[in-house]
This record gives sequence, C-alpha cells and structure tokens, in this order.
Amino acid sequence: MYYASFGILSIIIHLIINMSAIRYRGGKEKDPVKNSYKAFLIGIMAYYVSDVLWGFLFDLKIVPVCYADTVLYFLSMGVSVFLWMRFTVKFLGRNVLFEKVILIAGCCSVAMNVILLAINFFIPIMFAFDKEGNYYPNPARYGILVFQFILFFVVSLYTLIVSTGLEKNKKLHHHAVGLSGLVMSALIVLQTLYPLVPFYAIGCLIANCIIHTFVEVDEREHHNLELGSARTMAYKDPLTNVNNANAYTEAKSIYSTMIRDKSLFELGIVVFDVNNLKFINDNYGHEAGDRYLQSCCQLICVVFKHSPVYRIGGDEFVTILEGKDYYNREELLKYFNNKVDYNNAHTGPVVAAGMEVYDPETDNGYDEIFERADEKMYIRKNLLKEDKALLNSR
Repeated sequence: MYYASFGILSIIIHLIINMSAIRYRGGKEKDPVKNSYKAFLIGIMAYYVSDVLWGFLFDLKIVPVCYADTVLYFLSMGVSVFLWMRFTVKFLGRNVLFEKVILIAGCCSVAMNVILLAINFFIPIMFAFDKEGNYYPNPARYGILVFQFILFFVVSLYTLIVSTGLEKNKKLHHHAVGLSGLVMSALIVLQTLYPLVPFYAIGCLIANCIIHTFVEVDEREHHNLELGSARTMAYKDPLTNVNNANAYTEAKSIYSTMIRDKSLFELGIVVFDVNNLKFINDNYGHEAGDRYLQSCCQLICVVFKHSPVYRIGGDEFVTILEGKDYYNREELLKYFNNKVDYNNAHTGPVVAAGMEVYDPETDNGYDEIFERADEKMYIRKNLLKEDKALLNSR
C-alpha cells in the first residue's frame, strides 16, 4: 500500500495541474509543441496507473496479474521516455540532424523494451517472480534503464546548450525543460538501484511540475499579456491615447443594458466638441491641428481625471462621469468652462462642453441622455464662437 500511495497522490496532482493541457484540442491550427506535451502527459498518466496497480498487486501477491502489470509498467515507462524526448525536440524546433537521431534513439528504446519483454516470457532476463510473489530484477532491466538514463541525460544537456544566447524568457523555458530531463535521469538511477521504491514516479511528478510552472504557466501569462496589449491597442486612440470609438461603443452598450434592466442609478455624460480645429488645419497644417487636438484632450483629462475619456470622432470627445467626478460635476464643469473662456479670449485649447445626467424616472436609453448633453454642447459652442467674434471685432 505504501508503494501505491505515492502513485495515487501523483495521479491527483497530475490531473489538478494539467487538466487544461490534457484537454487541449487546438482546432484547425494545432500547436505541435502543445500536442506533443499533451501526449507526454497522457504517457505519464498511463505509467502512474500501471505503477499504482503494481503496488496493490505486489502486496496481494497475485503473481500472474502482477507479472502482466509489470510488463505494462516497463512499456509505459519506455513510452514516457520517448514522449518526453519527442516533446523536447518539438519544443526546441530546430529541425537539425541531431534531433532526428534523438527521436530514432527514443524509438529504439521502446523497441528494445518490447523485444526484451517478449523474450522475458520465455527467459527471465528482465525480471522474475517466485511462487511466493517476490520480485527479482534481472540484468536486462538494468541495461534498459541505463540506456534510458543516457537518453535523458544527453537530451537534457543538449537542451541546456541550445539555450545559450537565447533571450531571457526563452532561456528560462529551455532551462526548465533541460532540468526536467536531468531530474528524471537522476530518479531513473535511483529506480535502478532501488526497484521497490517508486523513484521514477517521483521524477515524473517533479519534472512535470517544473515544466508546468516555468514553461506552460509562463507562456500562458505571456500570451495573456499579449492579448491584453492587443486589446489595449484596439481600444486606444493613437493620437490622444484616450479610449477610442470602439471602447465607447462597448461602454455605451453596457450602460444601455443597465438602463433597460433598471439596474443603473447614477450616470453623467459630458459631450465635448473642439473649436477652431478647421481654422488651424487650413492655416497651419494638420500637424498643428493634431497638436491642438492633443492639448484639447489634455485639458479634458486633467479636469475630469477620475473618469474615462473617449474620442468618438475627429474633434468630438465624451467622458462618462464616475466617482468624485460625478458628485463634483457642477464644480468641475464650471472650472472647465472658465478655463475655456480664458483660452478663448487669449490663446489655448477651446472646447465646448455639454453635460447631462441620467433620470431613472424618464430616461429609457443611453441615447436620450447623450442627445440632451449634445444639445447643451452646441449651445455652448455657438456662444464661444460669438464671444470670439466679438473679441476680434474690437
């Protein structure tokens, strides 16, 4: 029971940490590295099962069944060695002659296992059981385990050598795969010396945990970061670095749903439109116009600093008020308009703003609030133009 208990624990941990990798299907664009890693994990699982069964059957002294399971034990062990080597070759992805030789050597290891186990039915060269159910390892067993140790050791060293000169992240992954092989080779040595202790199962578990932690999880996190960066780029306006029309459409959809479901209690919208942009573009060029847009956006972001700002058109912006900005909206709008009035009389960004808040009693959709804010913005825009014309006529 002691022998089998570690195998049972290994199976539980194996399934917990590797369920997503084992379920991997890949769709149309299958990843050969992930497929080979999945095969390796399934191979380890088969080995664990045979190892657990061996522990129970050996304790029960059921010799014929224990003999059959010992055959499966050596076969699954040999296959797991080959599958680790194939995963490593796919992971390295160099497609050089030495890696092809490695795969051939792995196939030879499996073939040797099959041949020696077949001979063992007639001549006990690998293992034997006496009538009392005692297990005896024989010379061929040591030979095949030594050969597997050599394969693990050579491939691990090769992986570590290949890692030289790689960038930090890839080097870490190569070191992890190389270390996993060294761990398994070391535990094979112990398994060779102590046949009745589950050292190879311990090696498989440690090696799998190393690859899972330093390769699989790290690559997943890196992939998520890339997706996050891609999403950020898709939702950011490149000129002003605020949220773009795509982000606004998504936010608008969320608020529309909340209004429809009567789950929204507070919402404030400020609609902005930049004055004088056409004049600047026509007289000073579009680069000057872009700089002017950036300064206008900066003014909005500085005043409404606790709320998301969206650029929804060429010279149109919207901010959806949140937190402190919502509760201090009147003071903030007054401060913003005072700044704009000063800029309108002197120099600086001039932006017309119109604000409106959600009324749960009358509003049935987001667009109703936006339209009221938009109307106020155009009234303010015309007033700014009139003030500017009056100043210029003096």
